[in-house]
Amino acid sequence: MAGSVWRETLVDWRKSLEELKSFVAPAFRRIEQRRTAGAFIDGLLSGAERKTGWMLSEEAGFDKPYRIQSLLGRSSWSADALCDLVRKYAVDILGDPEGVLVVDETGFLKKGEHSVGVARQYSGTAGRVENCQIGVFAAYASRWGHALIDRQLYLPKAWAEDPDRRAKAHVPQEVGFATKPQMARAMVSRLLDEGVPCAFVLADAVYGSDSGFRRMLEQRGQSYVLAVKSTHTLRLVEDDHLIQTDPATLTGELGPEAWRPLAAGEGAKGPRLYEWARLPIGKQTKDGFIKWVLARRSRHDRASIAYYFAYAPANTTLAELAAAAGLRWTIEECFLRAKDDLGLDHCEARSWHGWHRHMSLVMATAAFLAKLSADQRRNAFGKVNKTSPATGRSA
Repeated sequence: MAGSVWRETLVDWRKSLEELKSFVAPAFRRIEQRRTAGAFIDGLLSGAERKTGWMLSEEAGFDKPYRIQSLLGRSSWSADALCDLVRKYAVDILGDPEGVLVVDETGFLKKGEHSVGVARQYSGTAGRVENCQIGVFAAYASRWGHALIDRQLYLPKAWAEDPDRRAKAHVPQEVGFATKPQMARAMVSRLLDEGVPCAFVLADAVYGSDSGFRRMLEQRGQSYVLAVKSTHTLRLVEDDHLIQTDPATLTGELGPEAWRPLAAGEGAKGPRLYEWARLPIGKQTKDGFIKWVLARRSRHDRASIAYYFAYAPANTTLAELAAAAGLRWTIEECFLRAKDDLGLDHCEARSWHGWHRHMSLVMATAAFLAKLSADQRRNAFGKVNKTSPATGRSA
């Protein structure tokens, strides 16, 4: 019986892969580019240990890596057009009114100084200052799965202000220096303008500490849960007096009754349980939104506390905020899988367009895998609904 159910939930991955290739084909101007891009995607899905030009060429049966290298470098096509198609493909698969947008950065370790954007800079991936590139990414996550849907290379100031290096790496004239939060602000604003269904925007303290990022979301009436440091300065008005404080001080005054045990999503060993509390800061807006300081502490080490700013309708529950905060890990899983399995960090191209082309092709491949997983979930969900109509939910 179990075998029969499993067979009924299997999806035709070959057919789905061809559908992906057809979907992204308009990004490529010539039939040769489309075929090479298809071979590139096939190579990313292969067991090749390194997703380099030579290895992907060998997987495709090419004598030399010229075609693969040309796809990333010399040929003429738009990486942004491909990324737009990948995003539409992913959101069509995963889109849900309860879905979330997650912003984060990841590092790509490099040798030398010629790859675009490379510099001695802090990499969260390495946990220290390294010679690396940094990319800012957005992921979309819902009950159906998660996938990367946008990306941009961070261009350090030394690169942005060096005409010779810019010219050699083909950095577009319109690209200037921008901080990572500024990049995230533009990225998320564009995604929301496109109508990506989004219940919450999530990010770590690099972005949560940026008042411009928070203000942009608040002006749009967009709910968020953004991590901040324990020492982040807060200025509050109480009894007509301005008080300066911080999240750690505010939540340190809470009694035991303010903390509730709640799950922050599923972990490898089941629900990830923490204790959560929140405090409203500021007045309710005319649109019915409230801002809170949200705190999450370990059940085993109550001195280990993470802090967030949350902004949402006044009727949003603490459990809903905790569940949203717990979804920030989804982008980390996107990075992990894309690097371990698909060669996200194997890019050999040194140019601006080469980097964005490589990332977009990997994102397309990852979105295909997300579709397979989402199809399995929907099939299984449909069977649960047929046998258990009391669930009251539909796909």
